[in-house]
Amino acid sequence: MAYPPPPPPPSSPGAPPPNHLAWAVATTILCCLPAGIVSIVYAAQVNSKWMAGDHAGAINSSNNAKNWAIASAVLGVIVGVIYFLVAMAGANGS
Repeated sequence: MAYPPPPPPPSSPGAPPPNHLAWAVATTILCCLPAGIVSIVYAAQVNSKWMAGDHAGAINSSNNAKNWAIASAVLGVIVGVIYFLVAMAGANGS
């Protein structure tokens, strides 16, 4: 008795959106820890949402991961500049 072949897995249109995980990890380590962690959480959701068929959710998580990574980088630069200015003011005051 011959069995029919199993149905193919559900196909997804195209490749998943970029998850920005490397950028999220880099900004977490180098810039701003709280915003970077949020970026990592969103980046980790992208591929699983895409595989589950939630393409809109995957795209939304990808955009959120990118935005939080940018926020982490900007906050890191701002804090670095403020630290530098305060250190220079302290060096000139002595």
